[in-house]
Order: sequence, then C-alpha cells, then structure tokens
Amino acid sequence: MARKLKIGITCYPTLGGSGVVATELGKLLAERGHEIHFITHSVPFRLGKFHKNIFFHEVEVNDYYVFRYPPYDLSLASKMAQVAKMQQLDLLHVHYAVPHAVCAYLAKQMTGDGLKTVTTLHGTDITVLAQDESLKDLIRLAIHQSDAVTAVSNDLIQETRHLLDILSPIDLTYNFVDKRVYYPREVSALRADYADPSEKILMHISNFRPVKRVSDVVEIFERVSKKVPSKLLLVGEGPELSKIQCKIRNLGLEDRVHFLGKQEDVAHVISMADALLLPSEKESFGLVALEAMACGVPTIGSNAGGIPELVTHGETGFLSDIGNVEEMAEHAVRLLTDDELRGQFKQACLYRATHEFCNDVITAQYEAIYYRVLGIEADMPIPICNP
Repeated sequence: MARKLKIGITCYPTLGGSGVVATELGKLLAERGHEIHFITHSVPFRLGKFHKNIFFHEVEVNDYYVFRYPPYDLSLASKMAQVAKMQQLDLLHVHYAVPHAVCAYLAKQMTGDGLKTVTTLHGTDITVLAQDESLKDLIRLAIHQSDAVTAVSNDLIQETRHLLDILSPIDLTYNFVDKRVYYPREVSALRADYADPSEKILMHISNFRPVKRVSDVVEIFERVSKKVPSKLLLVGEGPELSKIQCKIRNLGLEDRVHFLGKQEDVAHVISMADALLLPSEKESFGLVALEAMACGVPTIGSNAGGIPELVTHGETGFLSDIGNVEEMAEHAVRLLTDDELRGQFKQACLYRATHEFCNDVITAQYEAIYYRVLGIEADMPIPICNP
C-alpha cells in the first residue's frame, strides 16, 4: 500500500469550473487519507464545512506603499514555499498555468528539488492567455518546469501543443462529478414554481461571458417556445447579463424566462431541466454538461472544444456547429416532444457520467500521477465505477 501524501493545492477559489474541480479533488483525496493544504487568497467556495485532513492557508498580499499594484503572485509563491517547508509537503498541485504554475516554480526554487509540482490546464490559461504573445514564454516556462502536466480534454492538449510548441507529455485527466452529489433529484415541488406540468424546462448555466453565447441560448429558446410549451431558466451572473435581459424584453419573452442567479446546489437546480443549452464558442471541457449528464439531463450544444469528448451526439445529447441556432432549436424540439427518446438519452447520460467520468476513476488517475512524479511504487488499479 503506497504511503499517504501531503499535497498543496492552489486554485482560483471563487466560482468557476477549475476551482470547483480542484476543491472537489482535494476533498476526495482527503477522504482517501491524504493530507491536503489549500493555499489560496480565500477559502474555496465549495470547501464549506470542516473536513478531516484538509487545511487552509490564506495568501496575504503585502501593501507596501511603493507597490503600484499589490504583488499577489510573489505573495502566493512565498506562501507556497512557507507551507511546503512547514508542513513538509510532497508536492504542489496547481490549477491554471498563470499565475499558479509560475508561482509553484518559484516556490520550488526556494525549497529545493524535493518539492514536486503538478500543473492542471483547464482552458482559458491556454485558449485565451497563451494567445497573448507577451505571456507565451511565461506559460511555456511554467509548463516545462512542472514535473507533470495534465489537461481536462484531448482538445486542450492539442491546442496547448499547437500554441506553445509543447512536445513534453501531457496527461489527459477529464473533469469529474461526485456521484454521491450529482444524481437525479426529486424536485417536482421546486419545478412547479417555474413551469406547469405540461411545460418543458430548458436551462442554461454559465458565467455569462461572451464566449458562452448566451444570446444564442435566447434565440434557441424563442424558436423552441413557438412549437413546445416551455420555460427557460438562466442560472448564473456575468458581464452579458444586462444585455441578455434587454434581448428577452425585446422579444417579449419576459413571462417565459426566469433568472435564478448564482446557485450552489447545482444538482437540485439541474434536476428540474429537460435539456441543457450549451452553445458555447469555446469549452475546454464543459463541466456543466457533465453535471447535467449525471442528473440525467441531456445537452443541446455546440461542436466546440472538448464538448464532443463529453457529449455523444445522438446518445447523450445533440451537437451542432457554433452559431447554428436553427439546428439546435430543431434538436431541442425533437428531444422535448419525444418522451421515449428523452428517456433513452437520460439512461445513456446516467451510465456515461457514473462509469466514465466518476470521482473514483479520475481521483485514482491523479493519485497515480502523484506517485509517478515522486518515484513511489504504487500498485493501484484504476477502480471501476458503479452507479
């Protein structure tokens, strides 16, 4: 039996897929007996209550008056090194190349080569930041200096290689859901607050950035609502929200659209839906589609980024070219008007989520990577997930 590890985890602790995955991974690793130290500027929002084997170390920024901008990156690197030495960490697992992998590299220089670093690429650290010529060399350095690099989809691996000329190995470790949390919930009473029994519910969950193409969501719903009695639930907040509200007013859809704001108990919310709309321009993975899948809700989405690796067209959802709202609406109408088809999709969603993207499998993959970089022999067969 391989020894238990002391692992430092750094992520963006606020709302966002990378922070969610990093926090849930830390909790699962702690359940397996590893000692987890979160090193961030605030408590990760999914961490919540007390957890055995989990510790939080706050990064405090120096406000020395000569600094025009608070040097968070330097403070983070210093805190990483401090925690690594005090707690005798085996490794740092950082989520996002910039600035976290760069900070981990600095921390390693301060503590010595005994500290290993694992970097997980989640998306915009490559798809957006790596397109900036002023950051390319920094991101490339961070990746090359990591002892292991993982990415959440094959599409992201290929984009990383293309944009940064990376030839070194990158491990594919898909995002995951905890099957104990994400499963179909009994929400008939909650659903009745938003839709009549004869109506279907379409849902979109995002941070309402332009890349999510929420305007397409509204256009899809407008077409669907003309053929199927339905309601649209919009979950989340972000820069495009006011523009979307204006579009909904102009189309006269106010009485058919509900804004739910940010929601933490996503499984209950998603369980109300008959279909999820995800027409994004870019999705390195599409965590919300996996969360929906685990709740038995199929996705109508775009054939973009890592989405096709998650959503199987014609089995767990339907995919169309980016911006093809007409076809997406047709797919939605077909799904919402065929109870037998929707039932087949639901069962396929549940099977795929619980067998291919479940917490046991992905957590074991990360553990294997940790032991590999530490040079520890570990006889750890990847578990088989059951619902």
